[in-house]
Amino acid sequence: MRWRIHAEHELWSSPWLSVRRLDVEQPDGERVPYDAVRLSDVAAAVVTNADDQVLLLWRHRFLTDTWAWELPMGIVEAGEAPIAAAAREVEEETGWRPGPLTELIRSQPGAGIMDAVHHVFRATSATRIGDPTERNESDRIEWIPLADVPALIARREIVSAITLVGLQQALLNHPHPPS
Repeated sequence: MRWRIHAEHELWSSPWLSVRRLDVEQPDGERVPYDAVRLSDVAAAVVTNADDQVLLLWRHRFLTDTWAWELPMGIVEAGEAPIAAAAREVEEETGWRPGPLTELIRSQPGAGIMDAVHHVFRATSATRIGDPTERNESDRIEWIPLADVPALIARREIVSAITLVGLQQALLNHPHPPS
């Protein structure tokens, strides 16, 4: 059963997102208006070290007025490869340069309402290069034991979808799952 878009127009936009009204034909043939968000892709990185710790940022998200641990992440800029965006965000937000990045997982966090793809990469090493250049991103940058991640999730200290997906995939792929 395939839905078809016959027309689409912009209601509002910014550099990161566009709110759209679509003329959609449902599988039963009925045509209906449908509102959607076209949102820039996001890239993040799960960076771990030899001590089985993961690099996380303690962030305040003002829209939800919540504090939580998150992966370094950000918008994939026009013409930028997601893997390059992930590496750039780690450096800008943490002051650490990740080792070689490999794709860990891709997700579509809201495929029924928005078209953004979340790209999560993995690095198993990093080199300290200095202070973060993005000073408004976090209060703390810490190496957290991977073994602590399930408890942080249970306490709702990790709530960001891209962070949850990335860390849970890293734990699933971990050669010796934390106890």
